[in-house]
Amino acid sequence: MSGPRTPLRPRRFTLRARLTLVYGAMFLAAGAVLLGLTYVLFNARLGAGGTFSSSSAEPSAAPTGTPARAPGPDAGPGPGPEHQRFTESREDVLRDAAGTSLLTQGGIALLVVGAAAAGSGWLVAGRVLAPLHRVTDTARRIADAPAAGRGLHERIALAGPDDEVKELADTFDTMVERLDRSFDGQRRFVANASHELRTPLTLGRALVETAMHRPAASADIRRLGEDLLQINSRHERLISGLLLLASSENEITERHPVDLADIVTHVVAQAVSAAAKAGIEVTAETAEAWTAGDALLLERLVHNLVENGVRHNSGAGGHVRVTCGTGPGGRAGLRVANTGPTVPPYEIPALFEPFRRLGADRLVTGGGAGLGLSIVRAVARAHGGDADARPRDGGGLTVTVTLPPDPDAGRHAGQEAGKHAGQRAQAAS
Repeated sequence: MSGPRTPLRPRRFTLRARLTLVYGAMFLAAGAVLLGLTYVLFNARLGAGGTFSSSSAEPSAAPTGTPARAPGPDAGPGPGPEHQRFTESREDVLRDAAGTSLLTQGGIALLVVGAAAAGSGWLVAGRVLAPLHRVTDTARRIADAPAAGRGLHERIALAGPDDEVKELADTFDTMVERLDRSFDGQRRFVANASHELRTPLTLGRALVETAMHRPAASADIRRLGEDLLQINSRHERLISGLLLLASSENEITERHPVDLADIVTHVVAQAVSAAAKAGIEVTAETAEAWTAGDALLLERLVHNLVENGVRHNSGAGGHVRVTCGTGPGGRAGLRVANTGPTVPPYEIPALFEPFRRLGADRLVTGGGAGLGLSIVRAVARAHGGDADARPRDGGGLTVTVTLPPDPDAGRHAGQEAGKHAGQRAQAAS
């Protein structure tokens, strides 16, 4: 039996990486504009500087095939056409070489400085976003708490300048503080309701029993007392279920190793006789299934599942099959399948909500308050597991519960095996 799989979340492109890319892209864009402007101004300056003078051209640089000769007394006032063309070609070569050198070396420098700017942006973004990571980590710890109210005592208490990030952290702290007060008030209400609601019911039951057992009580009074006791018992079960539902959604502070097989065997042994009166067979197939938690709450979980399977059954000839064992990853698994009327798939999600139950015409035994599966799921989730249901082929329902494994399951299993071996050896002797 495997628990519900958490869908894989795609890898996110983090805000820090996006800010770094924005910083780097903006710097490179500004540098490219600056480099292009410098190149344009450089070319404009070279174009406005005129041509080289004749003295800048050395005789050895004359075009090939033109003899070099010294200027004579009959030389004209300026260089000849061939020298002029040579000078202009040299200017073009020098201009192109200067522009290419400017673009190449400037581009390399821009890339180096851009990489340095991106690295600096990465560091700066990390420091700026560090308070947001604290908010995220605190919210994640509270959200991942397996029980309601756990972790609400945590606060961010961000110190620093009074900016937008600190305002966000302070607002989050205020929200968590209000939630903590709300859950604390809920716990106090549950504790007070446990006393205030059970006391009058207990008193009413005592008064009815006293009136029924008086020697002068008539048969009508005894029948009326039995009806009142049934109503009173139903109210007691309802209140007990509500209190258990509220308490099971809170944090389980103490966890102990528990073998579901022992609990299943105990609960099924108690349910066999009551189910047989309704013509329903209850069987169990158990294997070691170690988990860690509250044994009383887990017993209530198994009891509710078996009771629910008996109540919502097809009557004489029906059966309830209870199976427990270890599934993938060492998780403890429990499955309860019962015969009964066909359950539409769209009705199943509502069965785990409080006070939601199947129609009265589907009940073999009465007395349900509509809290059985709600308590099952609440107890399972308080232990870090979950509960699910699906329609059974041929009618009825199959409920599956998965619980996290006990870290010391191997050691406990070895101890149990040694104890059983010792008992068998002692019996043989």
